[in-house]
Amino acid sequence: MEQPASPFSRQQLLPQEETLEVLKQKGELFIGLPKENQYQEKRICLTPDAVNAITAHGHRVLIESGAGEASSYTDLDYTNAGAEITKDTKKVFSCPLLLKVEPPTLSEIELMNPQAIVISALQIKTQTKKYFEHLAKKRITAIAFEYIRDEDGKYPAVRSLSEIAGISSILVAAELMASANQGNGLMFGNISGVPPVEVVIIGAGTVGQFAARSALGLGANIKIFDNSITKLRNIQTNLNQTVYTSTIQPKNLLKALKRCDVAIGATRGKDRSPVVVSTSMVENMKKGAVIIDVSIDMGGCFESSEVTDHENPTVEKYGVIHYGVPNIPSRYPRTSSISISNIFTPYLLKIGEDGGLENALRFDKGLRNGLYMYHGILTNKSVGDWFGLSYNDINFLIF
Repeated sequence: MEQPASPFSRQQLLPQEETLEVLKQKGELFIGLPKENQYQEKRICLTPDAVNAITAHGHRVLIESGAGEASSYTDLDYTNAGAEITKDTKKVFSCPLLLKVEPPTLSEIELMNPQAIVISALQIKTQTKKYFEHLAKKRITAIAFEYIRDEDGKYPAVRSLSEIAGISSILVAAELMASANQGNGLMFGNISGVPPVEVVIIGAGTVGQFAARSALGLGANIKIFDNSITKLRNIQTNLNQTVYTSTIQPKNLLKALKRCDVAIGATRGKDRSPVVVSTSMVENMKKGAVIIDVSIDMGGCFESSEVTDHENPTVEKYGVIHYGVPNIPSRYPRTSSISISNIFTPYLLKIGEDGGLENALRFDKGLRNGLYMYHGILTNKSVGDWFGLSYNDINFLIF
């Protein structure tokens, strides 16, 4: 019986030499930094020092004129660091790689070139379905810096901003208590013969830890509440001293709130912060006491909290001053910018070394974790579930 003709030639059937993947050569990045136009956003992603490091590696950085002014960086600082400055917003948005603190608005997405890459915050709670549809239409690749993980599996951007928010919460409370701000006139600081300020911190995460460290440094008495024994144990170890810790039990918490001068809310939930302190508990607090609700961006953990802004940061309810600004790190834009810049710079240099984002994503699992759009395809499960959008596993898209 005649054998069917083979689809392969004799040459093709002979053993072949193995072909190894040849890595792309080092790539040159062209990075655009537009001016932030969201309300009260004063931070910038790269400091002049960071720009200097990036341009020294042969990359180009184009910055919109005035983008660093709110963080006290002038156009001249950036020019001296090797950046190019332009007044043309469209020109900045046409860069192949864009860096932003806030997520781009719909009108900003329109200005981007198809297939562009954007690295910014995502702020999933403030987004709409339309945002992702616009990104998909332009086939944008987008990375959320709050989802990027480091080698330890931690989120470096979230941690840095939480550290700033924790320290800020105590500094803000100290300001609000001054009589110049219609406060109760108490001062942080362990003055001889004067009882120290009493501070209650609800939540023993990064924000709680740095708030506790600052309060102790200023001589306050602190009480920390959290439902995780592990977190309470860790905070004791990290503070390197014995402090009052307790699980969140209404009776103990109410007793502490009645006596405290400052209450810091720093709890996190899956979708929103759990409301830990009811309105009736706030009514029992001292007149002139201060509440700083750091969790306000996720709904707040004090029932009486409401969102305020940097212009009018406080409201008074039941004789208690409530501070509910969601973007506390923006109060100290220069420190926050340096902190964000420290996270961005090594990643940008690595993307350049790896020959572009495609290769960097292939080899860096932590960076890949931050990816939520890949050439217009949604790749993040939590975004997909939140907005009812279909998504694809990035590991099937990048080989």
